[in-house]
Amino acid sequence: MVVVAVGAHGGSAGRRRRAWRWATRAVASAVVWTAVVQLASIAGLGRPRVLADCGGGGGAPGLAALAGEDPVAAQLSPPPLVPRRIYKSNGYLLVTCNGGLNQMRAGICDMVTIARYLNLTLLVPELDKRSFWADPSDFGDIFDVNHFINSLRDELMIVKELPLKLQLKTKRRLYSMPPVSWSNGTYYLQRVLHLARKHKVIHFNKTDARLANNGLPVQLQMLRCRVNFEALRFTPQIEALGRKLISTLRRSGKFVVLHLRYEMDMLSFSGCTHGCSDKETEELTRMRYAYPWWKEKEIDSEAKRFQGLCPLTPEEITLVLKALGFTKDTLIYVASGEIYGGERRLAALKSAYPRLVRKEKLLSPDELWPFQNHSTQMAALDYIVSIASDVFIPSYDGNMARVVEGHRRYTGFRKTILLDRMKLVELLDHFQGGAMSWDEFSAAVKEAHQNRMGQPTDRKIIPDHPKEEDYFYANPQECLGSKEGLRDIL
Repeated sequence: MVVVAVGAHGGSAGRRRRAWRWATRAVASAVVWTAVVQLASIAGLGRPRVLADCGGGGGAPGLAALAGEDPVAAQLSPPPLVPRRIYKSNGYLLVTCNGGLNQMRAGICDMVTIARYLNLTLLVPELDKRSFWADPSDFGDIFDVNHFINSLRDELMIVKELPLKLQLKTKRRLYSMPPVSWSNGTYYLQRVLHLARKHKVIHFNKTDARLANNGLPVQLQMLRCRVNFEALRFTPQIEALGRKLISTLRRSGKFVVLHLRYEMDMLSFSGCTHGCSDKETEELTRMRYAYPWWKEKEIDSEAKRFQGLCPLTPEEITLVLKALGFTKDTLIYVASGEIYGGERRLAALKSAYPRLVRKEKLLSPDELWPFQNHSTQMAALDYIVSIASDVFIPSYDGNMARVVEGHRRYTGFRKTILLDRMKLVELLDHFQGGAMSWDEFSAAVKEAHQNRMGQPTDRKIIPDHPKEEDYFYANPQECLGSKEGLRDIL
């Protein structure tokens, strides 16, 4: 009996040792696998996913094809969830974005990055409903909320609402602040983190340009790219209609997108009235004074124009397109809101380029009806088409122009003609004043833009003058395989 008891005891101890070794190996395997997945997700930032996942231009087939997978089935299958990052949250961050679609888009990328840096829990951002456009759209009306949350779960926690206890607290009192513009990581660590810990919930009521272009750790810069190019996916409805627009245009061959920033709000805000009548100038000035958050009121329109700070007029952009060599049969998609002055101001452009189209011409009223009176959703359609175009030409370097420029760099440095407006104003005035022949004008325009086609370039840095340096989202070089990028990390 004793022998049996001892044998049973020894067998039990052996089983425990084997179980312990098995458990240890399982935990170790899980840790290693998690690390591999995390590194893979980071490595994926080094180049555009659209280029990484598929062969292009008749080259080698994509990885899925080489593995014998059905690429269509792979696209329909939901992507696997990345492992959740576990961390102790220092509080909740509420953000209210300001501006149009692309200003808010960049702001959301910055807010995610700040929340990650400070180990905060981010609430799904609120969008601007009080601006000139008065668009009532919520985040989920424009972006895929679940994809946004799940695709970033390995970086930070994003929630749709506060816990009930904190909801009640914030109804009584909410600590709200606008972060200082163009701030670096030190500002957020020293000035904001302790506020989040103290109040449990903090609210940023401004999101535009609240994070520096430069001087941040490369991991944070790459996270900004990941949010912009991967996490901020439009809703299926917007994506589907955008694909239809692209398919319709592609059936006619190559196409150019002209971002004609000549809407009433832009002209009023900037004070640019070149080519407008006296009555129109008065109307634009009254509007500028009606909006208190537009701080600059007295503006010298001609002085701004000579400095290259005004959007080109439709008439001016017509001459520039001709000078650059775009022929009359060029298919041009105009990405814009309602052009100030209507058809009268578009007459010269339409005469020179009869194949001028807009989304309102390519889609039926029934297809566009759900998007009416939702300017951000309409702008999302233009954004999708702009990214896919063969050439993108913005008439002004506003938020959409710069964000699209950066996105096109990320997807393979697609051709983007960055107009030198200061030089063009000089050339246009010489040509229209009779001081230059057409051949001289055209040659000068082409020469001025030889190196302004969206080629790879270093982002211009001007210490202590962030407004004058290159915008991060126009040239996110850390995410484009530059020397500061992924190669150094790995």
